[in-house]
Amino acid sequence: MTSQAQMNITDNDSGATTNPLANVDYTFDRFHDGAFEVAQPEKEGHRAGLDALLLAASLRSDTTGLLADLGAGCGTAGLAALNLHRELDLLAVEMNDVMFNLLELGFSRPINARFSSRTRALQADVTLSGNERLEQGIDDNSVDHVIMNPPYNTGSYRPPLNAIRHEAYVLGEGGLDSWFRTAAAMLRVGGSFNMIYRSEDIATVVACAQGRFGNLEITPIHSRADQAAKRILVSSIRGSKAPLSILPGFVVHKEDGSFTDHAEAIFNGTRRLLD
Repeated sequence: MTSQAQMNITDNDSGATTNPLANVDYTFDRFHDGAFEVAQPEKEGHRAGLDALLLAASLRSDTTGLLADLGAGCGTAGLAALNLHRELDLLAVEMNDVMFNLLELGFSRPINARFSSRTRALQADVTLSGNERLEQGIDDNSVDHVIMNPPYNTGSYRPPLNAIRHEAYVLGEGGLDSWFRTAAAMLRVGGSFNMIYRSEDIATVVACAQGRFGNLEITPIHSRADQAAKRILVSSIRGSKAPLSILPGFVVHKEDGSFTDHAEAIFNGTRRLLD
């Protein structure tokens, strides 16, 4: 279902109204077998898929408290986490104007009303540090868990012309380390940190975790059993000194291209990654 925005934002200085979604076509899409719904760009931006659901499914079954989703986009991973964990609250952090408005629009959908007391959206740049980060409302030692699916590319990548897609696919000047820095600052000691990233950058992920996160458990994600992993899921603990371990790989598709039983169950919200 394609829609146009129905909300206006008033510029208090000029009295004019602006609509960040005025020229954006978007769809309302349901996940976890229809358990929740998000609003996401139809063409111009990054659309959520199995990566977001895998990220949510990587949380431990006993996860409770406050979860921060950094670079939340339209909120798929965060809402999936809430649907899987009934004693979890969500702080969804997104910088882009269009994606932030889609995030809030998704949160306001009637089907998501049962999550309304458990969700908060914050428009902020997760790559900032120190007082700049604090002034945005990203407080130190304030959350129990962090998940994130950062952009995969650096400045050398030539992104699509659309600004939404640029921010979805390209890291800022601080690179991946700035995302790790904010995640570590927000997390209470002993809190969990989970992310999904491309496998070729595993060395960068491990380097960024040094001195911040321990007990790294890395799960390779294979599109098919006979193919090299293109993604990794990383689970870790703030302040832990436990060593890194590589877990058995997760296979998404069967030989015929259909989902494996485990991947299908994650897509439908009936299993977690490590079940």
